[in-house]
Amino acid sequence: MVDVKRVKLPGVGVLHTFVTHDGGKCGVITHRSGQSDLITFSEAGDGADATKVSLRLDEDEAHTLAELLGGTRITESLSSLEQIPGLSIDWFTVDYDDHIAGQPLGDLGARGVVGLTVVAVVRGDAANPAPSPDFKVFPGDTLVVAGTPEKVAKAFAFWRTGEIRQKAAADAAPGG
Repeated sequence: MVDVKRVKLPGVGVLHTFVTHDGGKCGVITHRSGQSDLITFSEAGDGADATKVSLRLDEDEAHTLAELLGGTRITESLSSLEQIPGLSIDWFTVDYDDHIAGQPLGDLGARGVVGLTVVAVVRGDAANPAPSPDFKVFPGDTLVVAGTPEKVAKAFAFWRTGEIRQKAAADAAPGG
């Protein structure tokens, strides 16, 4: 685990720093204005070859960078889960013309899609884990789902069109 040091900068904001594995130093100055500075630096005693790099980011850019850096760890974790046979984890981004846009998630089990879980709905910078069936979905939301590849495809088709694909004769349960 990386040791992060936090220092208040009066009149400016907060500085978070950590030392990298190779001895470099990295920090983020979070300004009270919402802007952030991503910096790398060396201690004054590190010699004449010490360098400093600073990059100013607005609030959206800082969030994007955080998502990219944090998303790598999440993606790696999900990739290991996806190696479980029969499990598919996927993301469905809601468009304006999708059937689900402006509608509650509903109960897919009641519509015949059993064995699929909506793990979370991501809206902007916030995740809504384990949303209830009455959770309203809007364009731009991303639904994180887990289930068999067939169930995931069936749910995606329903969310796009509002229609549940009926089982083919070969997929039908015995005696049904």
